[in-house]
Amino acid sequence: MSEPRVRRAEIAVEQAHVDRVYTRLAELRAQAEAMRAKGYELGQGAQREAIFEQASMLFERDMMVYHANQTLQTLDAEYEGLVFGRLDHRDRERIYVGRLGIRDTEFDNLVTDWRAPAAAAFYQATAEEPMDVVRRRVIRCSGQNVLDVDDDVLIADAVPEDMQIVGEGALMAALGRARGEKMRDIVATIQKEQDEVIRAPWRGVTEITGGPGTGKTAVALHRAAYLLYRYRRQLGGAGVLVIGPSGVFTSYISRVLPSMGETNVELRALGEVLDGLEATRQDTSALAAVKGSLRMRKVLLRALRDTPPEAPDELRIVYRGEVLKLAGRELEKVRRKAHTQGAPPNRSRVRVAELLLAALADKAEEYAKADGKEIDRAELITDLGERIDFHRFLVVWWPVLYPAQVLKWLGEEKRLAAAAKGVLSRAEISLLAADFADRARGWSVADVALLDELRVLVGPEPKRRRRQTVVEVEPDRTGGGTPHRPEHYDEYSHVVVDESQDLSPMQWRMVGRRGKYASWTVVGDPVQSSWPDPGEAAQARDQAFGTKTARRRYTLRTNYRNSAEIFELAAKVVTGHAQAEELPAAVRTTGIAPEVRPVDAAALATATQAAVKELLGAVEGTVGVITAMDRVGEVSGWLSGQADERLKVVGSLDSKGLEYDAVVLVEPMELVTESSTGRRVLYVALTRATQHLIVLASDPDWLPAS
Repeated sequence: MSEPRVRRAEIAVEQAHVDRVYTRLAELRAQAEAMRAKGYELGQGAQREAIFEQASMLFERDMMVYHANQTLQTLDAEYEGLVFGRLDHRDRERIYVGRLGIRDTEFDNLVTDWRAPAAAAFYQATAEEPMDVVRRRVIRCSGQNVLDVDDDVLIADAVPEDMQIVGEGALMAALGRARGEKMRDIVATIQKEQDEVIRAPWRGVTEITGGPGTGKTAVALHRAAYLLYRYRRQLGGAGVLVIGPSGVFTSYISRVLPSMGETNVELRALGEVLDGLEATRQDTSALAAVKGSLRMRKVLLRALRDTPPEAPDELRIVYRGEVLKLAGRELEKVRRKAHTQGAPPNRSRVRVAELLLAALADKAEEYAKADGKEIDRAELITDLGERIDFHRFLVVWWPVLYPAQVLKWLGEEKRLAAAAKGVLSRAEISLLAADFADRARGWSVADVALLDELRVLVGPEPKRRRRQTVVEVEPDRTGGGTPHRPEHYDEYSHVVVDESQDLSPMQWRMVGRRGKYASWTVVGDPVQSSWPDPGEAAQARDQAFGTKTARRRYTLRTNYRNSAEIFELAAKVVTGHAQAEELPAAVRTTGIAPEVRPVDAAALATATQAAVKELLGAVEGTVGVITAMDRVGEVSGWLSGQADERLKVVGSLDSKGLEYDAVVLVEPMELVTESSTGRRVLYVALTRATQHLIVLASDPDWLPAS
């Protein structure tokens, strides 16, 4: 039988099985919808029952609706490409691998969840270690339709006479597909080295390193899905937190985990880790280096211990006809004593009141002694402590502190200089004060870590006691239920940090607070680092991990994203900044060399427009235009007439973790000069393209001489 006929016959075989799976999926969905409907009926019945019976019936309703919605959400999320693999074992056992496990009415497996131990061979088996698998088949589907199949033979001498073998190159075919705006999952094409990381033990810290295009981010997300599947009892309730470098990045990866049925995962950019804030602005590299340094913690601690700008400099109060007065120096002595006792300021007001009253009593005793009299100290303290004028002074002199308020105070250079004396240089103080004084632009990403540090240092603001109702799950008609977490939640079971090489020490402290009870998956590449002091960052990172002793490190060495032609150019720009063994090997060739186009600076807008138009016509997927951070608005304006949703303009720092079918890189030398680790930032930008790359440069110095 000819190859095309064999392929068509094998596609038909797999189509028959896929049809069975989707028929069963429809049955399961109908059952879940019936359960949800019954739950709502219970809720209506509860309204007619006696009050003492309502609570039980409503709880039963809530749980029934919640579980039905969870089931429906999972079934809907996994609908596309549900079956993607098949394993034929030596003993003729056949296992289909897919996005979730499905059994037929007799409880026999129709599909095995890709995370289950029985499916591990789909990713781990090789010709050297076949794991008893004779044939591994990749099944490519669109919706419910089987488009193609591709086989690997792992035990050649065990192939039965009636077993047909079809095709090759499933991975390379997947890599050549056009990119969309969102990252896809890779469950059908996970490679052996990636699968080892995904299935690594969950406790402790798992570090994933590797160059661009090695699949670090996808592996980390699939690891989170695997851990939730394998250890749901231990990890599911507390939840998983995924932290990425930017909102652009978290938006890009946002569909990966839901596409695998995992919804109890929070995605946050570094500018969103602190509840109530969403910062996107990036500071200059010099300013970010100051804000991110551990030296800032000492500056912040001094700042909150300083006298608030509006605090009175004198306390005057009348007691039995005598004016008792505490002047500025005496008040500052009380303030220093209160701060040295260690409690956060917002938890210290009672103690501060006691210290002020003690100082007033000392003053009264001093006056009385001079007059040859005695006073009842306890009576004086009780009397003054109940006076409204004393409490009015107290709330102004020792106000409730708010993190944003304290940081804004540092916009006054004199105040900042006092707090930073011996810690920051004069130039750093001026740079920082000017930025804090300009609040019109809002907070920067680096500010968020400072605000979080202050949140802990000042302590929680006093709250009035009120009766609260705790709701664990709020069922609805469309989703599965939303877990309610308290503000500044820090009990996550697992934390994933992507692009970890760029976190500043202060950001590591912020992230560490959220993961103090968690296991960790940490993803990064030192060659791509934009942080100038990796030693200080490593110290803060180790402190964030705490006492967790289990540490394992995996290095991914194969670049699946870039063509070899594109990566060869990217590797040149980090010559002298990275060792050869730190760079991955690009395994895919396209025959399309990247283009470096010299452009006069005055003609840059026209050249960018032309290059974008050319690439939009050359690829079916996305086109990214990458430029220096301070030029994003200008370049976006140049391309405002290009009404194509496939086109995205991003700054150099925001491009981390992203990928496009084609990239136009504008003025590479500007990327080098805007950052203290400029060549590393440029290396990142050059490795975002999968097929086509055009570099527009008016300054040739960005590319080292060969």
